[in-house]
Amino acid sequence: MFALYAAKIVRNVRRISSVLASAILWLACSPLFLSRAQETDSAKFHIHAQRLQGTMEKLSEFGRNPEGGVTRLGFSETDMAAREYVMGLMKQAGLQVRVDPAGNIFGSRAGSEKLPVLLFGSHIDSVLHGGNFDGDLGSLGAIEVIRALNDLNVKTRHPLEVVIWTNEEGNHFGLTTLGSAVAAGQLGPEILDHKDDQGLTLADWLRRYGQDPTHLTDARIRRGSISAIVELHIEQGPNLEENKIPIGIVQGIVGLKRWMCTVSGFANHAGTTPMNRRKDALIAASKDILAVREVVRAEDGRQVGTVGFVKVEPGAVNVIPGRVQFPIELRDLDIPKIDRMWQHIQERLKQTDTEENVETSCTLFDDAQPASADPIVKSAIAAAAKSLGLATMDLPSGATQDAQNISRIAPMGMIFVPSHDGISHSPKEFTSWQDCANGTEVLYRTILLLDH
Repeated sequence: MFALYAAKIVRNVRRISSVLASAILWLACSPLFLSRAQETDSAKFHIHAQRLQGTMEKLSEFGRNPEGGVTRLGFSETDMAAREYVMGLMKQAGLQVRVDPAGNIFGSRAGSEKLPVLLFGSHIDSVLHGGNFDGDLGSLGAIEVIRALNDLNVKTRHPLEVVIWTNEEGNHFGLTTLGSAVAAGQLGPEILDHKDDQGLTLADWLRRYGQDPTHLTDARIRRGSISAIVELHIEQGPNLEENKIPIGIVQGIVGLKRWMCTVSGFANHAGTTPMNRRKDALIAASKDILAVREVVRAEDGRQVGTVGFVKVEPGAVNVIPGRVQFPIELRDLDIPKIDRMWQHIQERLKQTDTEENVETSCTLFDDAQPASADPIVKSAIAAAAKSLGLATMDLPSGATQDAQNISRIAPMGMIFVPSHDGISHSPKEFTSWQDCANGTEVLYRTILLLDH
């Protein structure tokens, strides 16, 4: 009775004062709330770890590279084959499968009551020469949760949906988290004319995926139709492993801003132009890149700054570089901090222009706002981990995630598991099978807690 009373209070937490909300969040981690996750012995796993491993190993065959890992870009023939495999798993688990106009895959399981959907899943596309755990664990872990519920004949009040988002990595068409951004209403028909290296448009690829691109906006999810979204994911960083903590509770997903910068100098003969008369764009860009690192390191916190590539023109061994292009990316949970760092970087760029007699201009081309995890979802994750006897750590997601987009329209939470040596987006990406099982079991228990 006490457990039911606590669960009712949690469901109504958004309608009470902030003072009482704090008390309820404390209660959510109490033994009363934990009883829903402890229907059996707390050490007993409900999910089938070997079955999960088998599906992940099978998925890794689609796009496998000789050095290990996979290249399975969103909107590719390899991705299409992998999607067929995953949809087959969904159907075997008794889910009703549909694909929306953005290519997102949904597998639905009916609930006993007419309530908003509990949504969970991830993505299966990869970066070039990526790994076998980023996205895959959250996707196949979600399907495993459904299979475990079926095995145990567990009925839920809420309808459940497993989602596989389209083109999360964005290597194709340069649009990250594409499917979830369309679903959240952040991208629309303006993206359909984007062309890839073969000259095919996004609209062309959506047709290959069996969709009608003229109905793209029909993929938008109605606000209020989702009770919560929970995404299981590898950390893609070193914090959990270094601290020997098996479960991370994501406090929020960082925002990021990206600028494309162009340094304009003067291309001239490398042998006949004296050193003191040069307008070397590459020398200036080199100073600018070092300035980015110095400014970001000068701040306290977990902020990061990156220059991912440099394009030098004309790119000849005997010509002084006259034009250099490079991107600057800044990430943090605190947008004012990003803006402050950018202001300092701009000051350094102007200083370099004066020193090297060049001109630098930068244009903002990406601006993703940070997303905070929902307190109730975080508390459910904490309670689920505690019921299993697993220690937790609060930490941010330094990588953009699909859940970040959906947080604009529904409560969001993320479960992290350790990444070996903090490596991701690499064939060396690895998360132990035990950690995969731990995260999936925590997801199972989290869904049940959110359902009551």
